[in-house]
Amino acid sequence: GSITDATTTPLFVSQAGLSGDPTYIAFVDEAVAYAKKKTGKAEGSEVVELAMDRLAVNLGKEISKLVKGYVSTEVDPRLSFDVQESLRRARRIIKMYEEEGVPKSRILIKLAATWEGILAAEELQKEGINCNLTLIFGMVQAVAAAQRGARLISPFTGRILDWHKVETKKETWEPSEDPGVVECTRMYNYFKKYGHDTICMPASWRPSRGKGYELDEIRELA
Repeated sequence: GSITDATTTPLFVSQAGLSGDPTYIAFVDEAVAYAKKKTGKAEGSEVVELAMDRLAVNLGKEISKLVKGYVSTEVDPRLSFDVQESLRRARRIIKMYEEEGVPKSRILIKLAATWEGILAAEELQKEGINCNLTLIFGMVQAVAAAQRGARLISPFTGRILDWHKVETKKETWEPSEDPGVVECTRMYNYFKKYGHDTICMPASWRPSRGKGYELDEIRELA
């Protein structure tokens, strides 16, 4: 099937900005000019922060033309333990999208699933701003996110497997026994059992059985 949703992450944004591609260079130039104009400053952390948010919006706007569903845009992960600052940046990102003609119904604000991130998501959801809680590694985070009304969670299937590899010294797993697959299945089943509308969208894939089996986790969860 076709791709319906997409995401921007700080890594992708920085890679695009440094790619040398004329299209992305134009996005960066616009973001910097926008930040300088809005802040009234030529440099400084305030300018950099706004320029980074603006660059993410520029990329997200273009992506929104290619997919019909959600575009996730991440709040600066350094704010993962600051509820109020996460809220401020999230609202600013949404405002910029709306100024560019992209309605907030198309955007997922991506927040790390710390307790503070979950609380920020709860408030944003009340304001009609849908959230994607990311960096989920276990049931406690998933349950808290669902109970606080997050629209979507991104459990990191492959990174859960990575941890278990280190702890058990076991390098390969049958896909059905892959700890990441097992944990994501538990999350999904919990949501269905208790009537949560939160979407479970796993990410960060690994080959359960090792190199050559890159689709193991995806196929097992499909």
